[in-house]
Amino acid sequence: MEKKTELITNSDGSIFHLNLLPGDISDKIIIVGDPGRVEMLSSLLSDIRVRKENREFRTVTGSFEGNEITIISSGIGTDNIDILINELDALVNIDLKTGATKEALVSLTFIRIGTSGGLRSDVPTGSCVMTETAIGFDGLIHFYEGYDWLLDNILTSVLAEYLEWPDTLSFPYAVNANKELLALFQKENFIKGITISAPGFYAPQGRRLRLETFDSEINNKLAEFSFRGRTISNYEMESSAIYGLSGLLGHKALTICAVIGNRVTGEFINDYKPIIMDLARRVMAII
Repeated sequence: MEKKTELITNSDGSIFHLNLLPGDISDKIIIVGDPGRVEMLSSLLSDIRVRKENREFRTVTGSFEGNEITIISSGIGTDNIDILINELDALVNIDLKTGATKEALVSLTFIRIGTSGGLRSDVPTGSCVMTETAIGFDGLIHFYEGYDWLLDNILTSVLAEYLEWPDTLSFPYAVNANKELLALFQKENFIKGITISAPGFYAPQGRRLRLETFDSEINNKLAEFSFRGRTISNYEMESSAIYGLSGLLGHKALTICAVIGNRVTGEFINDYKPIIMDLARRVMAII
């Protein structure tokens, strides 16, 4: 990697956006969107040895019941996830001084703990959805090579035909969660389903303020969609990229989101912090 613009580091040797050094992270990483949520969840940790932040990326590394865990914020959207996953991978699998890939590669575990909007009446506010499959409407994975083996192309072909997906939008891609992590959380009372990762909060999730959406019925269509007995549970904005990049780079990834709003009933929970705290405790105890 000869060009300095390929792998950028800061003057102290830290990776460019995350402002982290290789020894700053654990191999078990909790990803949250909101930087403020890092501070909230860090109250569950002891022996905190790292507190760093740059832009929307805030990082804390400490111990939970004797096991080291890193909590890091991604900000909103798959574009931020592109930065986050690539730079976390670089911290453990690339020599930051030479740019050379290390011979012994490290596999990280990513658990996204987030918030989402339920798309069906049987996904009520206050529940938690474990994403078995993430469908990306964002198109990020198409910028990388060698991803075909990773995708559930049958699922997306059926969905695209059902939605009459326009050629002007990136073709959806579906990526499954890591099987080992799914099995680890199988006994928890989470709703299991398909999650849509949208490239925006308003029109991409069927919201209308002053601008119309390309399909005024898309949420109803998604709610009624069924594929081999599986249904679409919720919207969020990051999991497709987390699953896709993790799979390509050899990492394990799983998303578990609290449902704080339901697009069918219109119900919304304003104070969802207790739900997130309880979810984080459960996740940290298991991993």
